[in-house]
Amino acid sequence: MKVSSETIDKIAHLARLEVHEGEKGGLLDDMNKILTFMDKLNEIDTSGIEPLIYMNDEVNVLREDEINQEISTQIALKNAPKDDGRFFRVAKVINKV
Repeated sequence: MKVSSETIDKIAHLARLEVHEGEKGGLLDDMNKILTFMDKLNEIDTSGIEPLIYMNDEVNVLREDEINQEISTQIALKNAPKDDGRFFRVAKVINKV
């Protein structure tokens, strides 16, 4: 399969990319090289090979979440520029319509 200029235009449109005429030549070469490489990979017999899911056999070890440190409201608000004693005070960012 070869990539044409029309294919580049279609892919660029679908990806919402702006591709200038001067860039199309390089993209055509690169995409055709990728497809040629994929064709070579497709020639290899992989019937006895299991698909690779992970790069190694190690299993992710998960732990239970534990509360290690709890801070008080006063400590949390200590360096706040503005607070009302219980909450951080910030500038209004949403206006009602």
